[in-house]
Amino acid sequence: MAYHLDTIPVWDAMKLEGECPLCALRRRNELIDVERYLGASVMEPDTRIQVNQKGFCPRHQVLLYQQKNRLGHALMMHTHLKETMRRLTPILEEARSAARRGADTPALKRLFGKGDAQGDVKQAAGRLRKLTDSCLMCESIEENTRRYAYTMLHLYKNDSAFRKAFAASKGVCLRDMALLLEMAQETLSGRYLSDFTDDLCATVEKSLTKMEGDLEGFTLKFDYRNADKPWGDSRGSLERTVNKLRGWCLGEEPNPK
Repeated sequence: MAYHLDTIPVWDAMKLEGECPLCALRRRNELIDVERYLGASVMEPDTRIQVNQKGFCPRHQVLLYQQKNRLGHALMMHTHLKETMRRLTPILEEARSAARRGADTPALKRLFGKGDAQGDVKQAAGRLRKLTDSCLMCESIEENTRRYAYTMLHLYKNDSAFRKAFAASKGVCLRDMALLLEMAQETLSGRYLSDFTDDLCATVEKSLTKMEGDLEGFTLKFDYRNADKPWGDSRGSLERTVNKLRGWCLGEEPNPK
C-alpha cells in the first residue's frame, strides 16, 4: 500500500516529548473521528453505508455515547441495526438447519467433531463473530497510524534534524515499536535500516530502564518511612508504564491539543 506523507503532525507529535508520538497521533485521530461520525457526516450516504456494514467496537461505542448526541448516535445505530438484521437472517437459518441435522448424530461423533452438522454450526458461529468484530473507527485509526509510521521512517531517512530528534526522544510504546520495525524492514535498507533499528532499540531500552526505577520509587512511597522523600519522576509512573507497554490508555492525554 502506498502512503502519502504527512510530516507536520509527526513533527508536532515529536515536539510533545511524550512516551510515544504515534500514540499521541492515534489519540488525536480517534477524537477527530468521534466528532466526525456524530457531526455532519452522520447524514452522508457514503458514511452511513460504511457504518451500516461495519459498526463500531465497544470502546468506540462508549466514546460516541459520551458525546451526548443521542439523536445522531441513534440514527446511526438504527440503520446499522437494520443492516445487521438483514445479514443475520441467513446466519441464523444456517445455524438452525445445521443443529437440526446434527440432532440425530451420536453424541460421541459430536464430541470428536465428526458430524457434518457440527462443522456447519461452527461455520455459522464464525460468520456471526465476523459480523460483530468489525469497527469502522478502528480501521480508520489504524490506517492513519500506519501512514504516520511511514512518514516517520521517511523523515528518518531524509531529514537529519528528525534523525537527531528521534535519537534523543523516549522512543515509542512497544506496540508501535513492532509496527515501526515491520515497516522499516519494508521501506528502509542498508545503513538506514541498521541505524534506525539501533536508535529505536536504544531509545526504548533507555526509557524502560528509567521507567522501572521510577515505578519502584512510586511503590516505595507507600512505605511510611519514605513519606518525606521527594517523588522525583515517580509520580505518574504507573500510567506511563502501562501506556509504554501496551499503548496509551491511562492518565493524561498524550496529545493535549
